[in-house]
Amino acid sequence: MVDVSDKQTTFREAVACGIVYVNADTFKIITQGESKKGDVLAVAQVAGIMAAKRTSDIIPMCHPINITGVNISFTPDEKRNAIEITATVRSKGETGVEMEALTAVSVTALTIYDMCKSVQKDIIIGDIQITKKTGGKSGDYIKE
Repeated sequence: MVDVSDKQTTFREAVACGIVYVNADTFKIITQGESKKGDVLAVAQVAGIMAAKRTSDIIPMCHPINITGVNISFTPDEKRNAIEITATVRSKGETGVEMEALTAVSVTALTIYDMCKSVQKDIIIGDIQITKKTGGKSGDYIKE
């Protein structure tokens, strides 16, 4: 694990996104809250937040970070039968929160998959990436 003892404490923010592609029937189940397992997006949102908080437990070289905020949002895209996921993670610390944002999106997507796998087997999860990062020595990054 990298020693961050000498790094300056700064405000850090990372935004990650990803997409879950489903068929029209599954999209309707998700967006209209008709899943037998409950509200898919509400459960997935909680799972993503929990995952961000536990990232250092599952990614070997990640530092435990004092997260100050996590937000998971969804943008349903009916034309593509897709659920776009955006996770924003914030912290004041010596190291960034990119891994926490990526983990949040990944677990959110996996939870959607888990809650819908009984009605559709060929769900696709993709395009998971960092779209924005601020703070720290390396400066800001915004995906173009």
